[in-house]
Order: sequence, then C-alpha cells, then structure tokens
Amino acid sequence: MCGIAGVFAFSEPGVAAIARLEAAAATLAHRGPDGAGMLVKGRAGLASRRLAVIAPGREADQPMSDASGRYTMVYNGEVFNYQALRRDLQAAGCEFRTASDTEVLLQLYQKDGPDCLKKLKGFFAFAIYDASEETLFLARDRYGEKPLYFYKDADKFLFASELSALMALGVPREVDAASLYQYLQLTYVPAPASMLQGVKKLLPGHSLHLKGSRVQEQVWHRSPFNSDKAAVNPLPYPQQQAKLKRLLDQAVQQRLTADVPVGAFLSGGTDSSVVVALAARHTPRLRTFSLGFTDSPYFDETNYARLVAQKLGTDHTELRLSTAQLREYLLPMLNSLSEPFADSSALAVYALSQHASQQVKVVLSGDGADELFGGYNKHLAEYRLLQGGVEAGAVKALDFLWSRLPSSRNSFFANKVRQFHRFATGARLTAQERYWLWATWQSEQEALALLRPEQRLAASGRLYRARKGRLTSCIDNARPDLNSVLCADTQLVLSNDMLVKIDLMGMANGLEIRSPFLDHKIVKFAASLPVASKVNMTLQKKILKETFRQELPEELFRRPKKGFEVPLAALWRGEVQEQLRELLSDDFISGQAIFDLQEIRQLRKQVSAAGPGGSHAATRLWTILVFQFWWRKWIVGTV
Repeated sequence: MCGIAGVFAFSEPGVAAIARLEAAAATLAHRGPDGAGMLVKGRAGLASRRLAVIAPGREADQPMSDASGRYTMVYNGEVFNYQALRRDLQAAGCEFRTASDTEVLLQLYQKDGPDCLKKLKGFFAFAIYDASEETLFLARDRYGEKPLYFYKDADKFLFASELSALMALGVPREVDAASLYQYLQLTYVPAPASMLQGVKKLLPGHSLHLKGSRVQEQVWHRSPFNSDKAAVNPLPYPQQQAKLKRLLDQAVQQRLTADVPVGAFLSGGTDSSVVVALAARHTPRLRTFSLGFTDSPYFDETNYARLVAQKLGTDHTELRLSTAQLREYLLPMLNSLSEPFADSSALAVYALSQHASQQVKVVLSGDGADELFGGYNKHLAEYRLLQGGVEAGAVKALDFLWSRLPSSRNSFFANKVRQFHRFATGARLTAQERYWLWATWQSEQEALALLRPEQRLAASGRLYRARKGRLTSCIDNARPDLNSVLCADTQLVLSNDMLVKIDLMGMANGLEIRSPFLDHKIVKFAASLPVASKVNMTLQKKILKETFRQELPEELFRRPKKGFEVPLAALWRGEVQEQLRELLSDDFISGQAIFDLQEIRQLRKQVSAAGPGGSHAATRLWTILVFQFWWRKWIVGTV
C-alpha cells in the first residue's frame, strides 16, 4: 500500500515539473510512512511513499526497476495471489530478487503486457515506465478500491494517488462547476471528473497507455451485471448459498495475506460480522474494532458488535466517543482531504482508523455487500415499488401527510417519515430519475439554489447532463429492474463514495482497509443471482443473511438497517471551532462569490433551531462546510 505520483514530459517545459515531484510525494506521506523513493529517467519521473505490508524490507521499496533497468514501476495496492503468480513466473524462467508482490507484478507485466491485469486478484493503481520504448502504462483495479488522478496538457502528463500531489505538481486550481453541482447532491465527485477543471480520475477497470503525447485509454474489465442472465440463474438456492460461503471464505483467507498484523472493523451489522466470522476461523483471537457514541444512542451499535465479538472469541476493543470528543477529529479529518468529500460517516471511519492503526496496519471491512446483494433501504423501496400492491399504493397516496410531518435521520419515527416521502416522490418519476433522487442527499433544485445565480447555468448545463446520463446508464426506463439498480450503485456509490471513504480515512492514518466482498469472483457471482435471492418484501441481502444466520447472534437479524453514521446534527450544537464558523459567515460567503448568501443564512437558521428539517439542513450545511475548508486550504491557500 502506497501513495504514488509521476511526471511524463512531452517537451522541455514539461520536464520542469519533475523538479516539483519530491514536494508532490511529500503530500502523500500519510499514505506511506514506512519509506520514500524517487527515480528520474530522461523525461519521466516517478515517486512513491510506502506503507510496508508485504515484504516490509527495504529491498521492496519503490520505484522498483527490473534487472535490466528498462522497466520501472510505482504501485499502490496489494495483489493477494502474488505467490501463485510468482510460482508460475519462476516456472517460466523468471528470477526474483525480492519476496514482494511489487516485483511479481513488474515481471508479470514484462511477460504479458496489459494482459497481466486479468490475472490479478486484489486492488491496485500503478504506473510502469518503459525506458526503451519511452512509454508509460497506468492501470486501476476493477472496482476502484485504489485511486488514480491524472492531468494532461501540451507539455506533460501528471498522475498521483491524491489531488494534493497534482496540485503540488502545478495543475491549474480552477473549480469545475458541474463537479461542484454533483458534489452538492451526492456529497462526492464521481469519476472520471474531479473538483478541478482538467483533472480526471481514471475509471475503475480502465488503463492508459502513453507514447509521446498520445494517450490511449482502454477498458480492461467490464461490469458483470446482466439482468437477463441473472433472471435465469440455473443454480438452486441451496447451491447458491454453498457457493457464496465457499467464495467468501476464500476471499477472506486471501485478504489475510500480510507480513504485518491484520485486524477487522466490526460495526455490528451483518456485512462486517460475516467477514469477522470467516476471518476468525483462520486467525485465533482476531483483533476487532468498533466505534460507538456515548450520548447518541440512536447511532450507537456497539452492543451488537459486542455480541458478535463474544460469540466468535475475538480480541475486541471499542472506541466510545461523546459528541464533544468526536468534534476533536473534525479538523484532522478535514485537513486530510485534498478533494471535497462530505459523506459524514467518514468522520467515524477516520476516528476508528486512527484507533485501529495503533495496533494493526491492515483491517478487513464489510464494504461492498450492500451494493452487491441489495442492502440499502432504497433497494427494498425499489423492489416494493416494482412489485406494487396495497402498501406501496398507500405510501404514495399519503404523500400529502409525509410532506407535512417532521422528518430526519435522528429517530426511528422521523426517519420512517423521511423514507415514506422519498418513496412517494420517487414513485412518480422514471426509473433513471428515481435512481438519481434516491442516490442523492439533496435534490437538484435544492443544490442549484445553494449557488449564486451566475454559477447556476455553468453548473447545470450540457456537461452535467452528460455526466449524469453516464452514471444512470445501467437503468432501463422501459424495463426497470433491481439488478440494474445494483449495477448502477456498484459503479456510482461503491466506487465513488464507499471505497473512496475507506481509502482516504484509512490511509490518512497509515491503515490499509481490505474488502473481501470485492473479490472479483464474488462480484461476478452476485451479478449472476436473480433478484429473488437478494431481496423480498421483508428482507434485504437475503442470501447473505440466510447463509450465515447460524454463525452469528440472532439479535443481528432482528435489528433495523442502519448505515455507519454519525450524529451530524449534534455536531453543530455547542461550540464549533472558530475557523469553521468563519467559513460559513456572511463575509466569507460574500467574498467567495460561489454560494447564495440567503440560502446559507437559511440553512444556518434551520440547523441552529434543531427543529423539523434540522437533520436535512445539517447534512446540506456539512456539505458546504467541507467544500469551504477545502477551498480555503487548496484554492485560496490558507489553513
């Protein structure tokens, strides 16, 4: 696991960027506290910061070159089947100088070229420079577990693990209006766009090949979701369960591969509990970690995590925080972001990652299961809507009531009202528009209203519509289907929100987070399953829960679905750090000339009142605050 950066110059002016490469690598120090390296060859410069997990000795440091010096690689990630690949390469006559997966990947590329990608089991983003051909090859893993940003102009091509490194390399710092508009709705910027004009993210399952100034992008992995094939899955349900158990056990075993201690996050939900149950078979006294809130019981799930830990015999620790203590993580977390990212649960993941990193360098997580097997409440809502019936009709008919009752995410009743209103609103839309509504935290109208009038046209124009169309392309308005929604969620929510969150928050604390559910065999298997194996009128993630029910405490299966959330509304109460208040002040908003001052004033008022709508207003204001902190630090240049 590492942070990587590089320069590939097309001209003499482009070579000047190499002088800034060391500074760029320094911005990635948190991703790799165990080592640093840089290599310049001709018009190319490569840099790395290393978190040593496999073969931690210095011989595996990067950049790594082959014996001839022709190929040089920087690499962020882990290849879990590297030992089997190493044996195959040795049988073909390859010799190795290190015990690292880095060298295995380098030699595999020498042998197979870009075709090597399909042999890799793991997550990665890497770049390989060929000094003989003067070419650069970059690739990103299947589902976007590891990030890769890039920028190209007439003189150079730049790449890095995080936006901070590209800014250190001198990319223009101009906010992309369409990206800001999407961010305000989603709380993140979906690939291939970034918050800066001209800077892109390499899409999951894609690669780039550069020769001269010509860049060729290719798709090396495509989504396996196919609703028509899934509808006729030939395996009987018991055999589906047996296959899921076998594949997931193999994936967990592979992700325990490391030369350093490995633990696991344990939220108390089904997904992380299943991972821990399997990992505990292979790791006696597995170290597990959970987070709870002492003064917000609605968000505290540590009692469920405790039950799982006791049943499985793990070495369990809890980080229990008051709202005041959680606030202490705000500034460090915000300082770790070089692109705005306002999924509020990131704050909890940051705190838990910092806690876990004091004992281990690697943890397993349950990320990915919701998107693969239908775990979100919106998946159940989509299923019920497509099935029709009396209940769905009643919820739609009573929307006049839901729209008037208090709604928020802070209590069971208010959250139900919120869900009913969103269900009724979505039921009136096309399948694509409904998907977008249920994927966002605020509507297009609400997000647009936050911007000043002169910003709105650029934000919501043709570019925005094209990006939105691509993100909803899995959905067929003529034939809506839940598996199509899961396909869209895998490409949008999973790769741009959930995986970005665990990468950023884990690596901010020198912690690698691995997701067994994202083994490509499991993803392919999940895509092959009919909807009936995933969701019915009363149960989400049906096959996952029924397959592992006997191995986990029964209490887990009687609890309502909740995400890994934080008491966001409560964070605004009491004393908020002076500099955060200043970011939302009239003077700052007016001088910035991006946001509509009256809308921001109204949000501040709603949050302070803590009445009906306060939770929703808190989320909207949090999204603004995260952007403001980023804008002041990275665009204005003051912390």
